[in-house]
Amino acid sequence: MPVIILNTVIGIIQEISAKHTLSKLSVMNATEVTVLRDSKKVKIPIEKLVVDDVVILKTGDQIPADAQVVKGNIRVNEALLTGESDEISKDLGSKLMSGSFVVSGEAYAQLVKVGKDSYISKLTMKAKSMGGVEQSEMVRSINGIIKWVGIIIIPLGIALFSLSFFKNHASFAHSIVSMEAAVLGMIPEGLYLLTTVALALSAVRLARKQVMLHDMKSVETLARVNVLCVDKTGTITEPKMAVAKTINSRAFNGQNLDLLIGDFAKNMPADNVTMKAIHAYFKTGSGQKADSVLPFTSVNKFSGVIFGQTTMLIGAPEMILRKQFDQYKDEFEEYAEEGYRVLIVANYPGVLTEDNSKLSKDVSVLGYILLSNPIRKEAKPTFEYFGKQGINIKVISGDNPVTVSRVAGQAGIVGADKYIDAQEIHDGKYEEAVKKYNVFGRVKPEQKKKFVTALQNLGNTVAMTGDGVNDILAMKKADCSVAMASGNSAAVQASQVVLLDSNFARMPDVVNEGRRVVNNIQRSASLYLVKNIFSFLMAIFSLIMVVNYPLQPAQISLISAFTIGLPSFLLALESNHNRIRGKFLLNVLTRSIPGGVTDMLAVSILVVASYYVQLNTHDVGTTATLLLIAVGMMVMYHISAPLNKFRLGVMSLSLVCIIASIIFLPRLFAMTMISGKAIFILIILFCAATTVFRWLSKILDGICEVLVIFDQKGKDMTFSDLKEAYIRGKDMVR
Repeated sequence: MPVIILNTVIGIIQEISAKHTLSKLSVMNATEVTVLRDSKKVKIPIEKLVVDDVVILKTGDQIPADAQVVKGNIRVNEALLTGESDEISKDLGSKLMSGSFVVSGEAYAQLVKVGKDSYISKLTMKAKSMGGVEQSEMVRSINGIIKWVGIIIIPLGIALFSLSFFKNHASFAHSIVSMEAAVLGMIPEGLYLLTTVALALSAVRLARKQVMLHDMKSVETLARVNVLCVDKTGTITEPKMAVAKTINSRAFNGQNLDLLIGDFAKNMPADNVTMKAIHAYFKTGSGQKADSVLPFTSVNKFSGVIFGQTTMLIGAPEMILRKQFDQYKDEFEEYAEEGYRVLIVANYPGVLTEDNSKLSKDVSVLGYILLSNPIRKEAKPTFEYFGKQGINIKVISGDNPVTVSRVAGQAGIVGADKYIDAQEIHDGKYEEAVKKYNVFGRVKPEQKKKFVTALQNLGNTVAMTGDGVNDILAMKKADCSVAMASGNSAAVQASQVVLLDSNFARMPDVVNEGRRVVNNIQRSASLYLVKNIFSFLMAIFSLIMVVNYPLQPAQISLISAFTIGLPSFLLALESNHNRIRGKFLLNVLTRSIPGGVTDMLAVSILVVASYYVQLNTHDVGTTATLLLIAVGMMVMYHISAPLNKFRLGVMSLSLVCIIASIIFLPRLFAMTMISGKAIFILIILFCAATTVFRWLSKILDGICEVLVIFDQKGKDMTFSDLKEAYIRGKDMVR
């Protein structure tokens, strides 16, 4: 009971502190929407929207509520609602569903349904009624443990009481106390609370480093990630681009190219990073007015301005040139090798519209715009860290694969020279491609999700970073998604982790925090389960041998307080960035079973021996408690190895508290002086327990090592891998 009260008080204090910190951060990161109020544009939080509000929607915005377009036209993606990745044109009178996001264009929309009445809210409520949020492996394992304990303790408790009271004719009070001790020993009191508090504190620590978590399981998932998918722009490079220079094509001898591009820029809104760079560089034009504009879309990968019967295009060379591309390929690759992103400027003989933007004729190439995109200062050390941690980096970009490969190499990404044009990858070949290549260029939005799926099918835990609407489907599919706060609001809302300062160098902090939480909770859970396994096995032994349970609740509390509660709490505070290997439950059971079985064997032998050497119940209870404390210290040493000053300090503090409690509070913990016979048996059983525990630990560690290798290799397991697993497991048993 003292352990439960202490854990609860500490947990409540830390939870309040965590919620206070996270609430402040949530307010800072709240999504705002631009609306018209009293004919003025103002930004307000989404939750303050009301029916009939007119919101202004631009590229990258997520539609906050069900609405109807009253001005302008946009193209939207409803993939998060319908699963279809097609872009849909919306103009005057068109209905917009909340949860979809704007791909291109700008529009004014009047809200018709907000809050719980909106389409996305109804979908969310339906999803909640069908099942809760998917839990992480660690939380799922702990819930499973608690569930099975809850199922087991009721019938076992009734059986133990019946045995003691009806069969052994013990008093009612003694039978209740005996049953209570057994049941108390089976309950992992404080484990769930410790897990919740540890996760909450990790969220607070990350919040102080400008990292916002949208769900708690993302910390653990990132700690287990072995493949990280990143885009070039905004992750490897700075989010801003700059025009380096323009080059006239060999066939163009007309007016100044910069003036033509200036006219293009004057007529085209700056609604993406590329167009902002063009606007910043080309500030003057000839003053030519456009008849209409063709906004950029991720499908076409170009935008256009219509002058009379000609459409001036700027965009990806391969998408505009099509069959003409091979004529210019060598020239483009030369610029790509220098690290430039190349945009082509061309005239198309005809009028293109949003509904009819397919190019059916050859274009006249006017020239090229070369864009530079500086590599982030923090990129190289960050990717070097991931390389050392065994995390594979896959670069997935819409840019030229040669350019992306060169930039990735400069950023220190391992295997950056293994690149491919994603247009060459056909359905059914994605798994083969992700095995062979690390850099993918000219990737279409729908392909990003296929790459993530292929990596997951190969047994990988995948994280996806993104900052644009084109990344959302892949981010939703990934095991964990990370967004830059400087990116589009739709991407930010779809992600599980948000880097508030858009600093990719925060990623190692997130991974390390996840490892700290998982590793420390694994150790703490191992301490808890030793007692639970022992109590369960001892209860079965008592029923089979028709003997009373040998321990009292006060003695169980002494063991719980100083071989479980105190050390587990302190060890959970330690910095522990070791790589996570194996499954949570397997790791916990591997470390707890040797202690639990050793406890059961030692105490059961003590109980049997007590009948032959005539030990009284006080001798048996106190001797059993001392044995359990000794084995508890062995377990603590085993899970703390290799020892450092902090871990040695935790063990020493626990031992001092145990000795002080026995000396100064013997009655509180039901500890009595034991006879010479009991001391003799204690020494023999202690020596035997040391040997049994050591061998059981080696055997279980060996089995765990073999299973970890099986889990890592999966279906790619070879005979040499089997041999390696056998040798490593055997070496651990020696």
